[in-house]
Amino acid sequence: MLSFRTRPDEPMPDQPTNTMISVRDAESLIAQRIGTFSSESLPIDRAAGAILRQRIVAERDQPPYDRVTMDGMAIRFADFVRGTRQFDVTGMQSAGMPEWSTNQAHIQADSCIEVMTGAVMPADCDTVIPVEQTVREGAQLVLAANYQPQQGQFIHRQGSDCRAGDLLIEPGVMLRATEMAVLAANGYSHVDVAAQPKVTLLATGDELVDVAATVETWQIRRSNDRALASLLASRGIHDVQLAHVSDDREVLKAAIAAQLASRDVLILSGGVSMGQRDHVPDVLRELGVERVFHKITQRPGKPMWFGIGPSGQAVFALPGNPVSALVCGTRYVLPALLQAMGLVTVAPTPVALAESIDFAPPLTYFLPVKLLYDTSGNRTAALLPTQTSGDFSALTQTDGFVELPPESSHFPAGFIAAYYPW
Repeated sequence: MLSFRTRPDEPMPDQPTNTMISVRDAESLIAQRIGTFSSESLPIDRAAGAILRQRIVAERDQPPYDRVTMDGMAIRFADFVRGTRQFDVTGMQSAGMPEWSTNQAHIQADSCIEVMTGAVMPADCDTVIPVEQTVREGAQLVLAANYQPQQGQFIHRQGSDCRAGDLLIEPGVMLRATEMAVLAANGYSHVDVAAQPKVTLLATGDELVDVAATVETWQIRRSNDRALASLLASRGIHDVQLAHVSDDREVLKAAIAAQLASRDVLILSGGVSMGQRDHVPDVLRELGVERVFHKITQRPGKPMWFGIGPSGQAVFALPGNPVSALVCGTRYVLPALLQAMGLVTVAPTPVALAESIDFAPPLTYFLPVKLLYDTSGNRTAALLPTQTSGDFSALTQTDGFVELPPESSHFPAGFIAAYYPW
């Protein structure tokens, strides 16, 4: 199992009571208790999508030399100032060649060197004329009529992007295409990143069957585990196992015990409410998993449970209703795991409601929405509430959900809400 450390320098909160807690308190308690996953060194070709755990500094100046940015000819601007518009071609400098004047004679007055994009700028020259502004006449290049160059044009100066030793990337970012380019350009063949947590998604319920199984009229196919696995994979968490267990208490207990013995994170779906066969909270307690909280003042997803296992395992028990499970996974589970991997947290995106809505209960309301864009690129959130927390088919028409706070019951069009993408 991964090293999964809590922070000894931070006091742990008192165990909450059985009363429901707020969304903010739930978020805070998870952040305090989730700990930190260990690091590993990966070859660069395996690091894409991982979360960086080291500082990345510039290996050398970038660009490392005065770099030509246009095919054409390199001249001394002083020659042009004297009235020269016809230059003798004395050499050629292409990308990948050493500096032209290093091993050859310096260019003479009224001479030029043909240069290619990406080449080292010849030391004797200080201006590049684009090839489109020249005409070849035998061994000479002539400036186009009326063309007036500027001294120093089309040269990317050494060190103008960064200097050797400059900090380029801070720890805590996900390695995307842009970061991977910087790693490669600065010689990082291996990089320290957050180790992948071992995650199990354990669906509970006698009514559940696998996607490929024959389904009876009283059964449903499992979908929560695959939805949550896809959510995690979309943010770079791939070591995810899917499992299913019935509502039999002893069978459930054995299954959870086995997962706690071998995995870093356990995410359960179902069995967490108040029904006679909702055994998950009691079984977790019997297995030594400390309950941090159970039940949040929100809709959907009120019965959510979170705790810490005997060896520091993170345990999330989500409601079995598909919309509730996906909302809780998006709002709590995914951010917590990314935090434990060291990702620098980013505040949710604010978005204006496209229409008004009333919501009477004093609960935080997570409302599915579709983003709309006007001709100026401004976006608003069109409200697409599901009929029930089991109506997951309707979610395919949505982009994510907004969070409406419990302090109000009326939210007018234009109200700015926090937006969470699926």
